[in-house]
Amino acid sequence: MLFVSFIPIILKTQNIAAPQFTAADSGVTVRLSFTGDLMCHSPQYQSAHIAADSFDFTPCFSELQSIFSESDFLAGNLETVTAGNNRSYSGYPFFNSPDDYVESLKKAGFNFLFTSNNHSYDQTEQGVLRTLEVLKTNGLPSTGTFSSRRDRDSIRVVSIKGIRFALLAFSYGLNGNRLPAGKKYLVNVIDTLAMGQDILQAKSLHPNCIITYLHFGNEYARMPNKFQKGIAQFLKRSGIDLIIASHPHVLQPIEFYKTVDGQLDSGIAAYSLGNFISNQQWRYSDAGAILSIDIKQNAVSKKLSIVQIAATPTWVFKGVISGRPTFRVIPFSITRALNSYDFLSMNDKKNCLQAFDDTRDILTRMSNNIKIK
Repeated sequence: MLFVSFIPIILKTQNIAAPQFTAADSGVTVRLSFTGDLMCHSPQYQSAHIAADSFDFTPCFSELQSIFSESDFLAGNLETVTAGNNRSYSGYPFFNSPDDYVESLKKAGFNFLFTSNNHSYDQTEQGVLRTLEVLKTNGLPSTGTFSSRRDRDSIRVVSIKGIRFALLAFSYGLNGNRLPAGKKYLVNVIDTLAMGQDILQAKSLHPNCIITYLHFGNEYARMPNKFQKGIAQFLKRSGIDLIIASHPHVLQPIEFYKTVDGQLDSGIAAYSLGNFISNQQWRYSDAGAILSIDIKQNAVSKKLSIVQIAATPTWVFKGVISGRPTFRVIPFSITRALNSYDFLSMNDKKNCLQAFDDTRDILTRMSNNIKIK
């Protein structure tokens, strides 16, 4: 059962080779899964429209049930807001999505959403606050945007099978938008001073593992830039165990590092998990991955170790199924033939195979210890 509560060391670090994961010791194992950007461009909600102010996005995630059900915790980046239909629905550049979109994410199996990104303030303060209300209504905890200073200072802690995970989230910016004076709490932005204070506060709650989600990087760049690496280094030195990120709308490599003052034996920095669903229908941006991390807690020492890291490549289909335009996330598995998706054309299959090859190349570029499912 998942329980969510709301409650600087300077050392030289360097990238290390991934350890040889083993599951020899007895204890409890938790599978954490993460996706990249959950976009909602206008063609997406237009294809999901079924009645007056009613939308059905559930088919978008219908192929993922068996994969999602294997995880104890599933989180992604909600890169839109739900400001209500009185502002009219819209896609890029100022997103405003139907409430049904959030409901579909809950039905699909998401347990948690990160909400700090460059589109968090697209519909101003009203968009931030109403999105939080919609998330609450759908039973989806989140972090990254907040309704008050007190809310912002309450660290989210998720307890899974007795293992406690603290979660933080920050964005590089807000597309030039400025938060109101006295309300900087609305959206977390990358600021090492504030981040350091949050990390210290998270540590004071004595979690077993601290996860930080970042929204940063150059769009469509398949390698992390200097800024990304610098912020990651700061987090590594500060004791963060897992760094998960997105924003480039394409996948970037995953690296391992020696954790500092943490219970996890090896840290992970996933610089960008790409798009999980979007209308960006071109090579690299139509692909993403479900990153799954199996973490075991030793029954005696209570220390954490990574048992396995696996990635399930995904590709976004945009086309017509049963006479209706639709978007559908296709998980590519080496154990499941593309022929099982009878709605895919030969060109779709070609693009899906290309996406799989790209994903395997990018995610294993810095380590061969990532299992591609």
